[in-house]
Amino acid sequence: MVRNGGASSPADGAPAAITTGKVVHDTARDRVGRVMGHEGPYIQLRPLAGGGEWDAAPDGVRVLSPDELLNALLAVANARGRQPR
Repeated sequence: MVRNGGASSPADGAPAAITTGKVVHDTARDRVGRVMGHEGPYIQLRPLAGGGEWDAAPDGVRVLSPDELLNALLAVANARGRQPR
């Protein structure tokens, strides 16, 4: 469930910078994912290449820097390019 039109607030229990659509690093799982929403105290993340969502604690994620985001998106594009057609 996404609250406040996708923006989180301290009342959600999530940091204000972690909003729907942001790409973050889940430090507990060492995975990168896009924020799909917030449910209770957790943030729902989905891999950039698609797949199932997972829950992450808000204090265990950080928004990627522009360079990190570019690297993550490039890794996804490269992986797609290596798949058989």
